[in-house]
Amino acid sequence: MVRVKRGFVARRRRKKVLRRAKGFRGSLRKLFRPAKQAVMKAMEYATVHRRNRKRDMRSLWITRIGAAARQRGLSYNKLIFGLKKAKVDLNRKTLAELAVSDPDAFTKLAELAKSKSAAKK
Repeated sequence: MVRVKRGFVARRRRKKVLRRAKGFRGSLRKLFRPAKQAVMKAMEYATVHRRNRKRDMRSLWITRIGAAARQRGLSYNKLIFGLKKAKVDLNRKTLAELAVSDPDAFTKLAELAKSKSAAKK
């Protein structure tokens, strides 16, 4: 049987892990075995937090919209209900951006929502 020297392949695999462990503390960035474990855990966290970021951003948008709506005499749910009744199809990200960057446009939307939700009663 022919002898297989794995030096190059093994070194490339280890270097890849150690490159990913750059910035970790102590032996987690220098030694292969602890670095491999730390990188695997970091990748797990990254996967979970990519999903959590979507939740967090939606929560932030809702908070911003709610605060802007309260300044205009509406609650968040009345604003959303009124916009749905008025067939205004803006997502929460866009509404939050309007509330921060273009308050006049948001005020017009809030007035529209207020009139539509009042017309329901």
